[in-house]
Amino acid sequence: MHVGPIWSVHNKAKEAATNLINQNTHIETAVSKYFDQACKAYRTCLNASIKCTKFLLRQGLAFHGHDESATSSNKGNYLELLQFLVDNDDKVREVVMENASGNLKLVAPCIQRDLVNSCALKTLDAIMDGLKDIFFSILVDEARDVSMKEQMVMMLRYVDDK
Repeated sequence: MHVGPIWSVHNKAKEAATNLINQNTHIETAVSKYFDQACKAYRTCLNASIKCTKFLLRQGLAFHGHDESATSSNKGNYLELLQFLVDNDDKVREVVMENASGNLKLVAPCIQRDLVNSCALKTLDAIMDGLKDIFFSILVDEARDVSMKEQMVMMLRYVDDK
């Protein structure tokens, strides 16, 4: 039973006790629910970015375009492929590009480089596991293109039991 006005100390203490008993209104429950949603969104965004990276690496295509601004008609292979995924997958559309929260867009060139480096390390690990104790050769060739930029190609040859 309540005695006194609504803003009394007794009424505030009773309301605090009721909120403490009701765990659905507890702050930890709200933060946990938001954290789980944010983790799902990040995982979806990361999977879309990895799919784009793997596709471009398998095809040997460049990632960046000359103009990656929002008004550009051709933003580069990575952003165009990511936009294709957004256009064709509702789950990806909810969390990627314009709908991504804050810094979770995963479209910056440094993020793209990190994804490529991760794929390169996984590829290198797979090759090294395949090599084990067999003989191999490495061929390195360097050339200068028309724009006077140095280009280097490395080729690894080995024969395994398969």
